[in-house]
Amino acid sequence: MRDLTVTLVQSDIVSDNPAANLDNLATLAAQAEPSDLLVLPEVFTTGFHPKARQHAEMAQGPVHQWLSSLSARLNAVVTGSVVMHEAGRYTNRLLWAAPEGQPLHYDKRHLFRMAGEHQRYAPGERRVIAELEGWRFLLQVCYDLRFPVFSRNRGDYDAIVCVANWPAARHDHWCALLKARAIENLCYVIGVNRVGRDAYGQDYAGGSVVISPKGELLADAGDIEQVVSTRLSAQALLIYREQFPAHLDADSFTLHEVRPADGD
Repeated sequence: MRDLTVTLVQSDIVSDNPAANLDNLATLAAQAEPSDLLVLPEVFTTGFHPKARQHAEMAQGPVHQWLSSLSARLNAVVTGSVVMHEAGRYTNRLLWAAPEGQPLHYDKRHLFRMAGEHQRYAPGERRVIAELEGWRFLLQVCYDLRFPVFSRNRGDYDAIVCVANWPAARHDHWCALLKARAIENLCYVIGVNRVGRDAYGQDYAGGSVVISPKGELLADAGDIEQVVSTRLSAQALLIYREQFPAHLDADSFTLHEVRPADGD
């Protein structure tokens, strides 16, 4: 387990225009310093809105190919979520593309009912943990961040990656929850949100950050479109867990898996 360089790609998203968004993200990614992991926002090809399903990605489709190509070119893992249509179901799927090995994915489990997401998509059935250079990353998408039981560290991960389209109206919640998840789980938290205003009048304030296990702010992309990098220290993580082993006093629990709802 060595130190890792993580890059936050905080972008504006053009509603309903995958080609424009991929071009913009490629330009932003090219500005990043050499990294091990690049994190893009949630639904980075479409934005988060009721009509996003019309641009749904198919398995091994163009966006998969784009991610794989970008990962190979940068020699880094690249991750972010897209709308996926597979086996008659739509999901909000986080894709994890690595230069080598098979790609991973995680389907968003907690669907944002206040915007009707639970009526348009099937929920994910399980937690997914991705590995990179000995590090273990719990993968999450936006609304997942509000559920501490789902996020509980069972000694099975070192960092949380949460990609989002988190509205400016609840920006304080985003900041507070990211910090809380880091402190309570003795882990790094990487949160990447979008900026700008979408075609449906929703504003986004960014706030993409990296938080240390102590709750310290290590990187902050502010409220503009930009690329920010920082390093995750393996030694700092291990030392803090030894010095402050709160996880040893955590309550036990059982997490019941869910079955996806029927697609509509």
